[in-house]
Amino acid sequence: MSQLLKGKIGIITGALDENSIAWKVAEKVYEHGGKFILSNAPVAMRLGKINELAAKCNTEVIAADATLVEDWEKLINETTSKMGGKLDFVLHSIGMSPNVRKGKHYTDLNYDWYVKSLDISALSFHKFLQTAMKLDAMNEWGSVVGLSYMAAQRVFPDYGDMADAKAVLESIARGFGYHYGVAKKVRVNTISQSPTKTTAGTGVGGFDVFFDYADKMSPLGNASAEDCANFCVALFSDLTRMVTMQNLYHDGGFSSTGISAGVIEQITK
Repeated sequence: MSQLLKGKIGIITGALDENSIAWKVAEKVYEHGGKFILSNAPVAMRLGKINELAAKCNTEVIAADATLVEDWEKLINETTSKMGGKLDFVLHSIGMSPNVRKGKHYTDLNYDWYVKSLDISALSFHKFLQTAMKLDAMNEWGSVVGLSYMAAQRVFPDYGDMADAKAVLESIARGFGYHYGVAKKVRVNTISQSPTKTTAGTGVGGFDVFFDYADKMSPLGNASAEDCANFCVALFSDLTRMVTMQNLYHDGGFSSTGISAGVIEQITK
């Protein structure tokens, strides 16, 4: 295994279990020589297996509520102290909608929950970036990646207010990416991943249907969590130094395909 990330230090958020994209990213970063701290919300840590991942990757876990600036400050300061240097990479893999979880239709949202969806899934990205900049916690040419989904651009009826959250997430990557690039040459991007059979993803209504649909629409099929992890490693590495403020589609070609032979065949059966 090439050591693309040897000597680099980072934070990986959102790993719940072996089905999580963040879990796969952690494994790949470790294989490529990167060192990192894992983090998740306290409630997610109780439900998941993140401590198993920490043991496997020879690291530790620091609990943090991504909606709280003070928790980001603690996480960043403890990471840089324990790792002995500034951050080179960060994965933001954080998203949750109370409305989606509780089956609220997009036309009948609970607005308190809606604000919570935006805070957890998008504003937390800004809170990390703003806190990291104020603490001068990132090395020049560092890389921050947020995980998104194409519902930010197209309608998926059951994705609910998470679609709005992903649109805000991508906008933050562009807006903050400009300012962080000017200030410190830090890169900020989002990855629009194929539907992926994670614990969170499969909780969305109709997931199996649009997973199969996307697989039939995509010339290369759906991108797996492991493939996404490889892409994250590339974005964390020095090989992508001039890539910033982008929403990068990692979806087997789905985003550029109008209709596929597989879908036509299914419709005309």
